[in-house]
Amino acid sequence: MKLNPKQAEAQMVLASDATHIMLFGGSRSGKTFLLVRNVVMRALKAPKSRHCILRFRFNHVKNSVVLDTFPKVMEICFPGVEWTLSKTDWYAELPNGSQIWFGGLDDKERTEKILGMEFATIYLNEASQIPWGSVGIAVTRLAQKAMQEIKGRDATELKPRMYYDCNPPSKAHWSYKVFIQKRDPDTNQPLVSPGDYVHFQINPEANAANLSEGYLTTLRNMSARLRKRFLDGQFADANPNALFPDENIEKWRVIDSVVPDMVRIVVAVDPSGSDDEADADNDAIGIVVAGLGTDGNAYLMEDCTVQAGPATWGNVATTAYERHQADVIVGETNYGGAMVKHVIQTSRTRTPFKMVTASRGKVVRAEPFSALYEQGKIRHVGYFPELEDELAAFSTVGYTGPRSPNRADAAIWALTELFPGMVNERKKKSERKETARIPQGQGAWMS
Repeated sequence: MKLNPKQAEAQMVLASDATHIMLFGGSRSGKTFLLVRNVVMRALKAPKSRHCILRFRFNHVKNSVVLDTFPKVMEICFPGVEWTLSKTDWYAELPNGSQIWFGGLDDKERTEKILGMEFATIYLNEASQIPWGSVGIAVTRLAQKAMQEIKGRDATELKPRMYYDCNPPSKAHWSYKVFIQKRDPDTNQPLVSPGDYVHFQINPEANAANLSEGYLTTLRNMSARLRKRFLDGQFADANPNALFPDENIEKWRVIDSVVPDMVRIVVAVDPSGSDDEADADNDAIGIVVAGLGTDGNAYLMEDCTVQAGPATWGNVATTAYERHQADVIVGETNYGGAMVKHVIQTSRTRTPFKMVTASRGKVVRAEPFSALYEQGKIRHVGYFPELEDELAAFSTVGYTGPRSPNRADAAIWALTELFPGMVNERKKKSERKETARIPQGQGAWMS
């Protein structure tokens, strides 16, 4: 395999004496391919050595690495090397007895099994999704003593090595603090051995020959926020007040895996208050489909948001209701009151409809769901760039986006319907706080 100049430069960094090496950059830049290739090279040099490739979720490492990148690497870079794959324990074995294990940190039993062994190489794929605490545990398993045997040379010890890659998250993430600032994320103190941590940036343009036609154009047409991360490979400015950080959405995103059966499905509508179908300056009508799975997690399944008049958006909402076999349509009624219900039931008679009213601000309504995103209780089925842009603009100090967050508002209404207990509990806490502010002795008068 012949590397292009940028890949060859990255390979020189990967061959350095550093123990911890990070490749970061845009989407499909070849980072995973290069790092898997290096893991295999190290395994082939050291007979009976052990190596592992980990991601946050096992389904992701299985689909993207085990069944895709790893076979491609073996076919293109090591065509004469036979290998076997255990689909019981999920490891590949090479002819010299070396093993490459694959795992997901979300599978506790499997993770304990893997991290009960020692490795000569540990590769954390999509490290932006992996908590810093898990990194610390993985590092303790970088302890196997393996000897590399190269024909014509004396046997030497294979240097233990940690590889990492990621599409850069925000500058608040541990990957930025460790590899760019060279600081300990826990203490913020300088790293004891900063020279052991090196990084290299590689972006999709360097891998253009291996990308499908139009892929780079797709990246260039993304929003500025997503373009910065997935095309330019740059860390976003840190926003410690963000309610929905990218890494929380990305960590739990559902791709190439089975979504559970749904206990309840809702279509949520957030109208803009305008009925002028032709006015391009009108806000869009937020229409989002979400469901509550049998596993207790909520899944955002479709963003049907449209910029159109009542006849059109009513049809879009009710069509989504039928397509997903939903239980109810919920609609925010501050704009137009019963008009929203009328539009829905004109488009499809006898459609179950529930009115919701915004008695609190957008951020207050959204805030209860921030923790659920972090915990993986809310997951996006696929990618929703515009909706996720709006979620990214929510912070504890207000909404900072350029236009009304109709998509995100619709998503919040859907989640409110799916998790009513959480919202009601927050309301009770708020009421208790208000009651506590009433001066003693005035309660009876005020009632």
